[in-house]
Amino acid sequence: MPKLWQVTKLIRSKNAGPFELTFDVIFKDRGTYEKARDAKIINAQWFAQTYQLKPEVVTIINYDAASAIKITIPRPAISGDIDDTDVFGGQQYGPLVDLEVP
Repeated sequence: MPKLWQVTKLIRSKNAGPFELTFDVIFKDRGTYEKARDAKIINAQWFAQTYQLKPEVVTIINYDAASAIKITIPRPAISGDIDDTDVFGGQQYGPLVDLEVP
């Protein structure tokens, strides 16, 4: 099975304000997006386990018009806080790239 990075145009994370991170996954083609969406490879349970959260705080939006999936989670530390290790949230997408796509 291909990895997510192989079938997407873009995988990124960034701040969604000082208290949340957002992840964007934009697929190269509609068919692959639909397979990934329907298989729910990107899901609240995976994000909760990977980012040490409760599944109910994970928001996932499938955006069919752009063949994209958007995920929003609370930041582990407020952006700019002394405990923050990634002020802009741009390095948090790493675990997503190796997800297998059916």
